[in-house]
Amino acid sequence: MKGEKGKFTEEKLGQAEKTELDAHLENLLSKAECTKIWTEKIMKQTEVLLQPNPNARIEEFVYEKLDRKAPSRINNPELLGQYMIDAGTEFGPGTAYGNALIKCGETQKRIGTADRELIQTSALNFLTPLRNFIEGDYKTIAKERKLLQNKRLDLDAAKTRLKKAKAAETRNSQLNSARLEGDNIMVNFSYVLNFLHVKWLKIWAEEVTKSEQELRITQSEFDRQAEITRLLLEGISSTHAHHLRCLNDFVEAQMTYYAQCYQYMLDLQKQLGSFPSNYLSNNNQTSLTPVPSVLPNAIGSSAMASTSGLAITSPSNLSDLKECSGSRKARVLYDYDAANSTELSLLADEVITVFSVVGMDSDWLMGERGNQKGKVPITYLELLN
Repeated sequence: MKGEKGKFTEEKLGQAEKTELDAHLENLLSKAECTKIWTEKIMKQTEVLLQPNPNARIEEFVYEKLDRKAPSRINNPELLGQYMIDAGTEFGPGTAYGNALIKCGETQKRIGTADRELIQTSALNFLTPLRNFIEGDYKTIAKERKLLQNKRLDLDAAKTRLKKAKAAETRNSQLNSARLEGDNIMVNFSYVLNFLHVKWLKIWAEEVTKSEQELRITQSEFDRQAEITRLLLEGISSTHAHHLRCLNDFVEAQMTYYAQCYQYMLDLQKQLGSFPSNYLSNNNQTSLTPVPSVLPNAIGSSAMASTSGLAITSPSNLSDLKECSGSRKARVLYDYDAANSTELSLLADEVITVFSVVGMDSDWLMGERGNQKGKVPITYLELLN
């Protein structure tokens, strides 16, 4: 590590020659790094989408690292559904509100099951391949890239040593030659100087030869490692193709999930459509607005065409009764619990007498059963001929 740091420092200071990678290899390295960064971001955000609870994600991560299966936990739709069912049971399945709560709760639990299936399918077909790339293929690429970097540093160092050896050989040759010319008159030292001259030339010649051999070896190792790295990097295109198939699987899983949820809610709306409108409206509103009237904005005109029959309207014969005097018999469609002393409680299928009163709200009639009398909602009634 210390040697590598020294080589990097020499390159930065301009004391060592830096071998540049070819443009194709540089592009492949850039593409691999870009793929890694965005794959990590997509993977992490998908995990957040599928499991918004950070504590649950941490728990799943720990169990995964321990190679153990995480304990099954109830999800939010299932928990809401269970609360609704319990509340509806306590309020009474025979009451309109209790029955509606139970039906909504059952639908929420089905949505929770669909949500669980989406998470499992997405984790298997989408998240797992992305994670395998990050923790497998890219780690191998990073390892070989690091080796390539080391081989490049070795090659640069060998080039620098050879350059220094040749420069030293040239300087020594010039220096010794100058000394020999100047010392020719010194006969006593001529032999010694001549001997040193030959000796130094031989040493630097050997150094140059050694440096050239080392350069050939490091160049060969660098080229070999560059080829290995290039072959791995060219596999990124195959990785993209594989991730594209996984993305299609993820989209299909989401499509299935949302289609299931829509169908569940459509079925639930049909069931709730049989309930009186005053249970589906805002308690603070005096005029009741049918719930399905908001559907065009929510699900579009095509979906509205299939649910147009769900609008809750008052029977026309009851509306006619409001405009005339006299009383008529009417059958009660649903149980109704009186909210106060001015209203009359009703039981499904019983027959009562109804008549209009001037100034009464348009959604109500006066009902009479024996000696009992009070206001009743017109949507709970079916006028008898």
